[in-house]
Amino acid sequence: MTFIEQSYPLRGAYLRITVIAAALFVVGTNAFVIAGVLPQIAAGIGASPGAVSYSISWYAVVVAVLAPIVSVLFARASRAALMGTGMALIAAGIALSALAGDLALFTAGRVVAALGGAALMPAAMAAAPALVPPEQRGRALGVVGFGFILSTAIGSPLGTALASLGSWRAALGSLAGLAAVLAVALALATRTVPTGVVPGLVARFAVLRDVRIGLALLTTLLFTAAFNLVYIFSSAVTEGVTGGSGTALATLLLVFGVAGVIGNTLGGVLTDRLGARPTALVALGLVALSLAALYGVTDSYVGTAALFGVWGLGGAAALVPIQHRLVDCDPAVAGVSLSWYSTAMYLGIALAPVVGASVLPYGAAWLDLVGAGAAAAALALFALGYVVRRRVAAPPA
Repeated sequence: MTFIEQSYPLRGAYLRITVIAAALFVVGTNAFVIAGVLPQIAAGIGASPGAVSYSISWYAVVVAVLAPIVSVLFARASRAALMGTGMALIAAGIALSALAGDLALFTAGRVVAALGGAALMPAAMAAAPALVPPEQRGRALGVVGFGFILSTAIGSPLGTALASLGSWRAALGSLAGLAAVLAVALALATRTVPTGVVPGLVARFAVLRDVRIGLALLTTLLFTAAFNLVYIFSSAVTEGVTGGSGTALATLLLVFGVAGVIGNTLGGVLTDRLGARPTALVALGLVALSLAALYGVTDSYVGTAALFGVWGLGGAAALVPIQHRLVDCDPAVAGVSLSWYSTAMYLGIALAPVVGASVLPYGAAWLDLVGAGAAAAALALFALGYVVRRRVAAPPA
């Protein structure tokens, strides 16, 4: 069991939590901004868009694999040191990618940033609830999570717009500067947060014996892959209605992001009122239907914008009930289950560019259908999780 001690007076707690949320805003923007400027980056470093997309896979794989390992190996380290160092590595990695003249150096920058993300993410999610009393920990996590959601609403579209008006290097350079400032702010704001108790690797893997948790995690992986299949290649998917205009694409991403902010709020409210199952099933259904409909809307900018809104609404609304399901399956190991949620999410991010680059030669529109299929499969697995037995195997003697 993890014991979390409140480390600050409540008056200053939410200011510190806001700094953590700002850090996750940078992490999210760094992950998603590549989607809006993929063609520009490819042209700038002399590579194909598909090849550049693989840098997203490298980023996600490194975070997914190393985040749980780092959290165990550095369990006794100061969270302020982990977060400050992590954000400094993110700043350095983004700066390296911004200065890159070829694909190898650009990818190296992404890997450096991923090392920072692996150190930052677990520490940030553990630090936020340590700053407030137990009855406010859900709200604290909501504030931190909102930073990540806001990155899709503002960060990614703003980066895309900045790149279209100036250059993608300026967009990444600005993000690197913000990350450098936050590296110092994080180290100062969280310097006395207690380390708590971090479960070992054996305890982390033990929760996967619960098939319900496994199905919820597979839901997360497929749902995240469905999202990124279309989002990462959004410039190619929407080229027929944007004409390659960065400003037009940024507007679509803004519609998606704003709808996502609304969906995130609705997802929480509806999960509390109706439960995780109906909320997630409806939300995942909206994602599958909107992505399938995008396949047929190839000449209408307004229609595409409307579907981006529905997609963003459903996608964000699905996040809370899926996490709620993981907690509900076994509240005693909720923290470990949610750490696996993060891993599943990053594996989904890593899978999307590989599949997307394979599908792209057959036409960008096919990405919509593949994404819709993945979302439908996620819906089916989530529903299956409510009809299976708790465990498929007894724990080892």
